[in-house]
Amino acid sequence: MLELVAVGNDVEIAIEASRRLDGVCYLADPNDERDLPFRTMVRCVTDSPQDLEAAAQVGMYLIFSRVIRERDAKSEIGVASPGVTAIFPLLHHPDLTHEQSDAHWRDVHASLALRHHPGMWDYTQLSVVRTLSGPEIDGFALVSFDSLDSMKERFFGDDTDRDVIYQDVASFANPKSPRRVVSTETVYGTRPPTPKVVWPQG
Repeated sequence: MLELVAVGNDVEIAIEASRRLDGVCYLADPNDERDLPFRTMVRCVTDSPQDLEAAAQVGMYLIFSRVIRERDAKSEIGVASPGVTAIFPLLHHPDLTHEQSDAHWRDVHASLALRHHPGMWDYTQLSVVRTLSGPEIDGFALVSFDSLDSMKERFFGDDTDRDVIYQDVASFANPKSPRRVVSTETVYGTRPPTPKVVWPQG
């Protein structure tokens, strides 16, 4: 199923849109004073992209989500989910097309990530189908850990893990890809998002 993703910087607008659309909201640490590519992300399923325009100060994207690993811990509706999520925006390698980069990310990198990020308890690839507004992005990797300490200490197990991941990322991603955004996640509907409305069939 295709979703819409809006990235922006206004926390209140992102929360309001997520609540109204039964979406999933990601918010950067308010104490992180670095220059981040965005500070909020909203994921939802809607046939009215204009419903997300206010939350898309940076950009809006039509995406397909690939759940590579799903955590066991459940999320309570409207309450911050356990753990933290690092959002990695992805630009395709200059020598590859979007399709080639995305295929490598899906078919090669996903399995490497499962092996070489020992603390990673949840991993979803948001593959961009179309950029609706804002800068061109090829995807967003949602890499989650059960705590900030786990992310810092168990992102890699050892130097071999780090070398394998860095080498592979360099083969399909542009080194100019925007920096990661460490965030908290709050689910207001379902995860991944599903439509609020069921249409009659037959």
